[in-house]
Amino acid sequence: MRLLVTGGAGYIGAHVVIALQAAGHEVVVVDDLSAGRADRIGAPLVEIDITRADARLKLAAVMDEHGSEGVIHLAARKRVGESMVRPDWYRAQNVGGLRNVLAAMRTSGIDRLVFSSTAAVYGDVDTAPVRESAPTRPVNPYGETKLEGERLITVAARDWGLRAVSLRYFNAVGASSPELGDSAPANLVPLVFERLDDGLPPVILGDDWETPDGTCVRDYVHVADVAEVHEAALRLLHGRPGNTVLNVGTGHGTSVRQMIEEVFIVTGNRVEPIVAPRRPGDSASVTASVERIARVLGWRAVRTVDEMVASAWEAHLARTSALSRG
Repeated sequence: MRLLVTGGAGYIGAHVVIALQAAGHEVVVVDDLSAGRADRIGAPLVEIDITRADARLKLAAVMDEHGSEGVIHLAARKRVGESMVRPDWYRAQNVGGLRNVLAAMRTSGIDRLVFSSTAAVYGDVDTAPVRESAPTRPVNPYGETKLEGERLITVAARDWGLRAVSLRYFNAVGASSPELGDSAPANLVPLVFERLDDGLPPVILGDDWETPDGTCVRDYVHVADVAEVHEAALRLLHGRPGNTVLNVGTGHGTSVRQMIEEVFIVTGNRVEPIVAPRRPGDSASVTASVERIARVLGWRAVRTVDEMVASAWEAHLARTSALSRG
């Protein structure tokens, strides 16, 4: 299948591109390289800022030129804290970018989409694990923009026959190879690595949450598992109408304190964490129910937390070594 991948030069995007190519798909990547790197991918790359007014025509032209039959849409802003400070910008970026992608798809007659959504659409959940049918009450603008994106896709499915899968990622960690590590760390594990590099203690954002050890609990999933689920989602689109929403996680929660302890084990470096105030927009505990994705796609995450952290550490070492060489 010939596919266009937005955000394909980013951390998750590069893993998705490699997984798609390994499955025999032809891929062209669209990325503005604001967070991505061209050297991550071995696929044609077209630099487009998908949020600009002229992006619809540019995207449609790329789709037509490459004979695209489907789209994987990953390009988005994803920093929760940043979204709290710049909510209007996040909406313009994430919702505006998706609008342009959908308009270009309709122009080019492409009716298959896999959308990168997020567990942040759930917000503060009452039960764990959380099912796809749970109420969606985002507590930060990032989650709000992704939920609005899902709704736009549902409308497109109703209005012009789009077939879509919205994948609600939980917390992607690790790397399938050292060169594919996260080069713009914004998540817990790479941030802890950077603190340890600087001889500083890891920071825990609140230890008074209603969880077993008082720190936030999240469902961490290896980025290679996340990448592989996209190919399975594409197969679903051959015959399934509408917008199918699926959680992408392991079904198991790990607290911030537990994850930091795993980092200590992998790195051999232990500096007692310090506790800072809670971060606005965070939730106490969010773990995935994975029953539906197993039933619909036949997919389960197979990699463990220690594999995630070990591979993330290898990627971090490779990145810092490259930076030190200039």
